[in-house]
Amino acid sequence: MAMSGQKAVTTAGTAVVLGTERVDGPLIVKAKDSNDGVVAIGNDGAGDVTLSNGFRLAANDEVTIPWVGSLADIWLDSATNGDGVSWLKLNA
Repeated sequence: MAMSGQKAVTTAGTAVVLGTERVDGPLIVKAKDSNDGVVAIGNDGAGDVTLSNGFRLAANDEVTIPWVGSLADIWLDSATNGDGVSWLKLNA
């Protein structure tokens, strides 16, 4: 079971899930320092996220989510092809 990882959006505007790992605890998500645009994380309730309805992160911004069941619950989208995030589980 991975403790950390990275995920990129291949095609901007097409959301992808952060992963498949179980978390069952807190998670830090940080936008990559190499990003050219903003990324958005979240879940609109229908299994999607956009730059309009997600939590937006500029390069190097980070957010700690107090409890996440699975990385599959978190979606990622970006304004620029190839931009992404790193993630870290805090409940080793």
